[in-house]
Amino acid sequence: MAFLESVLEPPTYGWKDECGDLSKPNPSQLFKEFFLRLNVFKNKKNWLSFMSWLMIVFLAPFLFLFIFKYFSFKLLIAAFLYGMVVMGTHGTIWLHRYCTHGAYTFTNKFWRFFTQNLTLKIIPEEIYAISHHVHHAMSDQPGDPYNATGGFLYCFLADVNHQPINRTMTEKNYVKCVNLMRHTGVTTNTFAQYNKWGTLASPLRTVISIALNWAFWFAVFYLIGGFALVCALFGAAGFWAVGVRTYNYEGHGKGKDKRRDGVDHNREDMSINQIWPGYVAGEWHNNHHLYPKSARSGFKPYQLDLAWCYIKLLSMIGAVSQYRDSKKEFYLAYVPVKTPKVKVRAEGKKTLITNQL
Repeated sequence: MAFLESVLEPPTYGWKDECGDLSKPNPSQLFKEFFLRLNVFKNKKNWLSFMSWLMIVFLAPFLFLFIFKYFSFKLLIAAFLYGMVVMGTHGTIWLHRYCTHGAYTFTNKFWRFFTQNLTLKIIPEEIYAISHHVHHAMSDQPGDPYNATGGFLYCFLADVNHQPINRTMTEKNYVKCVNLMRHTGVTTNTFAQYNKWGTLASPLRTVISIALNWAFWFAVFYLIGGFALVCALFGAAGFWAVGVRTYNYEGHGKGKDKRRDGVDHNREDMSINQIWPGYVAGEWHNNHHLYPKSARSGFKPYQLDLAWCYIKLLSMIGAVSQYRDSKKEFYLAYVPVKTPKVKVRAEGKKTLITNQL
């Protein structure tokens, strides 16, 4: 716990106020922190946060071209499915259940690489995975990088303000941080390189991997539907990348207790199950907080889990060697077993007992 409390770079306004409660900066403080941490000219260690938002800037023209030049209802449907369902589900499959929680294991490196690059690469694994470990360890407490009680902007700007790793770690803690990412296949810096760049990831390798990923998908989309389809799907990916930054604010009740009896069984934090994220991305968030290492979080019959469908499919074809599925544990702990009702009726001297389900 001590390691996770210090693994992220603290903001200038701190995690806690003088009373030990969550420090709640005003919008001015949040934006000041945001632009300070994006300034690569002042500090080159800001490169990863800068690049994360630079990708949004690069994707914005595609969205505008789609809306104002190539718009059609067919492309709108394609953009919706790609931006909401494909990108959302892939984020759950790769960044959430694999990179962070290691909920399943690939049979070999090919399938790991295949899954990693199944969509446009936008969110760096380092920014997501390390901070998400902290989120689970300190959920809705001071130090949670996207604590919903801090407000919308506190969560929306968290990838820059709260999620980058600490730049002054000891070598011992840096090794621990590397170990959290080792299974992902992301090539990490040496400790000396970390001291230079302030990140686990190498700038050159990261830029090259993203450029190759984007070039591949540009070519695929262009061959399928021309530049119009490229604009629709690249634009949709950028729209998703902005929208996903609002998720934890919504997924933790906007800082209020919106948990429902019989629906949100985890009472250790404010996470809630929501229909929309559940159906388009397999993100049944309260279930996930109950069993974070489960490859499935859609436990009940109505809880469609497309991320689990993909993982299960890979398991069936031999691409995933093992996974954790906590559905049985969930049902044993939270879903009461229905027992038959016994009805007794007398017929003359005989007493008949019948079961009614």
